[in-house]
Amino acid sequence: MTYAESVQRLLTIVAEIKQDVLNVDILFEKVKEASRLINSCREKLFEVDGDLKKMLEGMP
Repeated sequence: MTYAESVQRLLTIVAEIKQDVLNVDILFEKVKEASRLINSCREKLFEVDGDLKKMLEGMP
């Protein structure tokens, strides 16, 4: 899943949670999925940050 897809899925999950019609079991699963997506996005951002720093260090 790309970064953009992950963010879009997170937005969908937030909208579903805000509707306040989820039962506890479904809510728990949504929160777990959101947590995984957030961690994935964070890892991608750190990776891109590191790659950009390396590229910039190599520039004259």
